[in-house]
Amino acid sequence: MLMIGGATLLLSVGLPVMALAMTTVDPWEAEIREFEVADHANPPPLKGVMFVGSSSIKMWDLAASFPGKGYVNRGFGGSELADATRVAGRIIYPFRPRLVILYAGDNDLAAGKTPARVAADFGDFVRTVHGWLPRTTILFLSIKPSPSRRHLVGQAREANRLIAAAVKQGKRLQYLEVGTALLARDGQLRPDLYLEDGLHLNPKGYEIWTALVGKRLKQFDATK
Repeated sequence: MLMIGGATLLLSVGLPVMALAMTTVDPWEAEIREFEVADHANPPPLKGVMFVGSSSIKMWDLAASFPGKGYVNRGFGGSELADATRVAGRIIYPFRPRLVILYAGDNDLAAGKTPARVAADFGDFVRTVHGWLPRTTILFLSIKPSPSRRHLVGQAREANRLIAAAVKQGKRLQYLEVGTALLARDGQLRPDLYLEDGLHLNPKGYEIWTALVGKRLKQFDATK
């Protein structure tokens, strides 16, 4: 037991203080620092389009899907909505994007969070970003179904419903359904659109997303 300024700290016997400190290290800090170093060397354009979220964003080759557009990819694998909110001040705010395209929530459900919690975390992201950038539009891409997470399809559907409802009540918010197009006509999943892990999209899957998001981007640009 250690007293510091009247506060009591309990230290496990035999566990080095350094080891305790290491348990609080953000698992994505290295990736966020890489973004910052790259942005310092070659800053993204101000008021551009930024894709943010988990591995489905990180693995998306935006330059190939949207050639010449200069869209910025700020996906970091394994992340949840709360992680995107926590680092928004570092990877989003400095560049004042006119549009943030967000995909997250998939990992949240896999980690045991409820659909209501996922929707609440989306609300936190919106309040954080709009607190700094009230004129930035946020486009949420629906949580997709995937073969390896079949057991979460119902929860994903409910989280999407809650988020879509919240979007309708907010300003400068949009929702885009990107999961239905990944299903066969009978409503079944199509494993041919996913990598061998049954979770991440393969190039054919990203072609579908590119068409959907590209259409929405054209509509967005037309109304600027």
